[in-house]
Amino acid sequence: MHEYRPGGQGFRARLIRVLCRVFVWPTMSWWPLRGPLSKLMPLVDLVLRATPRLRATEVERVAGGHWRAELVRPRGSANASAALLYLHGGAFVFCGLATHRRVVERLALRTGLPVLSVRYRHLPKGCLDESLADATEAFRWLVGRGFDGGSIVCVGDSAGGHLAFALALAAERAGLDRPAGVVGLSPWLDFDCQVKQAHPNSRTDVFIPARRLSRVARLCTATPAGDIDPLRSPVNGNLACLPPVLIQCAEDEVLRCDAELMAERLEAAGVTYRLQVWQGQVHAFPVLGHVLPESRAALDEIAGFVAEVVQGDRRLPTSTRE
Repeated sequence: MHEYRPGGQGFRARLIRVLCRVFVWPTMSWWPLRGPLSKLMPLVDLVLRATPRLRATEVERVAGGHWRAELVRPRGSANASAALLYLHGGAFVFCGLATHRRVVERLALRTGLPVLSVRYRHLPKGCLDESLADATEAFRWLVGRGFDGGSIVCVGDSAGGHLAFALALAAERAGLDRPAGVVGLSPWLDFDCQVKQAHPNSRTDVFIPARRLSRVARLCTATPAGDIDPLRSPVNGNLACLPPVLIQCAEDEVLRCDAELMAERLEAAGVTYRLQVWQGQVHAFPVLGHVLPESRAALDEIAGFVAEVVQGDRRLPTSTRE
């Protein structure tokens, strides 16, 4: 099902677009991916560690083998058999637990379920294989804590959206139950960037410079020359094995190409899916739930989807509070 969500004309949405065009897009365009300056990327997450937590949530810190995580629950919530696994975005080069703290907290409050937010290895510490291995181990950790693997929803934005789909596709090979659902927020699902670079949205995206995607794709897949194996892209996987899917993207962003391509292939594979294209928003806008009303509306949609695939119930939990 394709859904178009008009709007995004409010002052805050317009201001976010301007700020992204002035500050984010140039930084993403020119910041070096290798060399001394690239080592400063972790500072983004380090600075945001000072962000205060929502009082309505409680946090358990988790130390995996090569990964770290935070299990975020609504404060005082009862034990649950279902959970969310959240994989942050950042083009496989930056971001972490702190940058996505707010969206994880709000997902926990809206769904009434614990959310495991994972800091997986990415460049320069690890490539895509290490990122996916960490995501898989985090899923296995949730199962070991008593959560039913078939009641875990994999959620991710941008690069994390790639991992959410890749994890669901690889679950059977890893000896894991198929997750209950997959949610991709502006997911990066196709490493073949030619279509995206030629698309009109490559000129309207205020966040992602399309011309750099190929370079990042080669780095994160450790493919220095030649074509990247198509099977490294979730859009080319055996999609028939996927659970129900929700994809949200912005109308003018370049990764809308990936969202629509995945939707076409999910339909061909007979997988239940919902694609929401939101007007006037920026890349991965649901992460900005503390700023934008449209982002909060998108999170409500995610909570409804989670209730549907986990409980068979579209009603939002009564635990939603901020």
